[in-house]
Parts: sequence; C-alpha cells; structure tokens
Amino acid sequence: MPSTTIFTLSAPLASSVAITIDVLAMANRVSHSLGRPSPFHVKIQGAGAALFRPFLAFPEATHDEPDLFILPAQGLSKAENYSDRLAEPDATEGRQAIQSAFHAGAHIASSCTGTLLLASSGLLDGQRATTAWWLAPVFKELFPKVSLDTTELVVTDGRLTTAGAAMAQMDLMVGLVARYAGAEIAEGCARRMVLDERRSQVPYMALSLLAASNEGVARAAAWARSRLADRIGVNDLAASVRQSPRTFARRVTAATGLSPIQFLQQLRMERAIELIETTMLPFEEIAFRVGYSDPSTLRALIRRCSGMGPRDLRTRARGALNGAGAPT
Repeated sequence: MPSTTIFTLSAPLASSVAITIDVLAMANRVSHSLGRPSPFHVKIQGAGAALFRPFLAFPEATHDEPDLFILPAQGLSKAENYSDRLAEPDATEGRQAIQSAFHAGAHIASSCTGTLLLASSGLLDGQRATTAWWLAPVFKELFPKVSLDTTELVVTDGRLTTAGAAMAQMDLMVGLVARYAGAEIAEGCARRMVLDERRSQVPYMALSLLAASNEGVARAAAWARSRLADRIGVNDLAASVRQSPRTFARRVTAATGLSPIQFLQQLRMERAIELIETTMLPFEEIAFRVGYSDPSTLRALIRRCSGMGPRDLRTRARGALNGAGAPT
C-alpha cells in the first residue's frame, strides 16, 4: 500500500490534479468492493495544496517520504517564460521535494508541464521521457540531456514515469494503479473512468496502460505492434527484451493479469479495432495485417471481448465522427 504524494505548484492545471485525486479514490473504492484495503494513502503537498484538499474523498495521509510522488500538469504554460517560472520559490520547493522523494526511494511520475518541473530537478538527464508534443521544442532547448520521445503516451525509465499532454494524466494514473494495486483494480478504474469516454469504448483496458507498469513489458508491446503481420509468437516477444520465456511470462502476468498468449492476442485485437474504426480496409485485410490467417477467429474474439461485431464497431465510429462535427 504505497504512501502517495501529489505535488502542486501555486497555480496548477486544476483538471489534471482533479484527475489524479479521482483515479486514486476510484482505485480505493474498487479495492474495497473486492474486500481489500485501500491501496493508496494520499497527501497533497506544495503551494497549491490547500486548493485541492477539500476534494479528497478519503482522510489525508501524514507520511514524510512517499513511495509514489506524482506531478500532475503544473500550469506552467500560463507563464510568459518557462525558465523564469521554474526559478520561482514554489518551483524551487518542488524540485527539492522531488529530489528528496527520489533519493528516499520513491517512484516519480509526471505529465505535461509537470515533466518540465521534473526535468528541472536533473533526474531525467540521460533518461527516456515523454511530454506533450507542443512542449517538445522548449523541453529540448531547456533540457537537452533528456532522451525525449513524444511519440509515446507513457514512458517509464527506472523509477521515473512521464506522460504526454494534460489529459494523459488519466492514462498515467491508471498505469500507476496497475503497477501498485494490480491489473484487476486498474481495469476496474478504466471501465468506470476511462474507456466509457473513449472513441472505441470497448470494455477492456488498453494494454499500453497496463504494460506501462513494467518497462520490459512496455518495450515488448511496442516491438510487437509494428510486427503483428509477421506471425510473431510469445518466444519472439521475450527475445525482443532479452528475457527468458519464463521470466517474460511472469512479468507480463504481474503487469497485465494476462498470460503471454493472451497478451499477444490482446495486442492483435486492439490494433484490429483501431483499423476497423479508422480505415475502410476490408476485414479480411485487417485480419491479415494483425496476424490472423482466418478472419473468423479474429471476428469471434472481437465480438466476445467488445460485445460487437466489426461492422457494428465501424458504424459506431462513423457515427461518433459525424456527431463530433455537428453544430451544437
């Protein structure tokens, strides 16, 4: 049960902080519904903490050093100059808190402009990280020693996890729930809070979120996605991250709650649904592109997991697209 600190500057992005609080509260509620104790004990720290304490759905914790230190989007884009804003007293306090937590063994997680504050601590130097795509130019200018990759939604490198734009805080948080509370509770959060609002709405959690809780599993997933048509197998996944099949299987199951075969199957299905919803490719072609020689196998899998057939998914996606463009 990790002690968790949410850090806010004096004027953070309120929605990002609220998402952080809400996901942790939901994780605790899902855990209680399963007859388990609260997995997260939370306190809020920083110049903006008093603004958000009334929104805590549970008693605030009193730990000194956390196991998990979270930096939501910090509202730095409101400033005229990022460098000057990062030199202000509340940001200096933030850097000291980040460094103290990290050196005490905490995992540090941030998204959007929170990654600028994290990078200013020096902890991301030489590490892989991501941030909001629109922040990339200034991020690279200010922190050239960081290996920045804005094509990834969530990146974990050791005890540092970064995510993209402000609403990626939801993805970041569900990934952290998977890491610290397990796949079952993370999926419960995703069903209630994430996927119902997403374009596809399929009732399973995106593997990118669960896989983010283990760096090796996340790298294997990224490797596999570009090779699904090559009929890759579980042993290929393990080899891609230089792990034995047994070690890889253990880590996949711990991160996602799936066996390696189910993990690969889910990757294929997620990609297939994306192609169904975003292209007009024939279903047979989609099946081939994700590694199925028999389209009926993929069709049955999609229907079992989503409750809808490929044609229904495509029709709904077109309807959502048309609705988004309609006047309100």
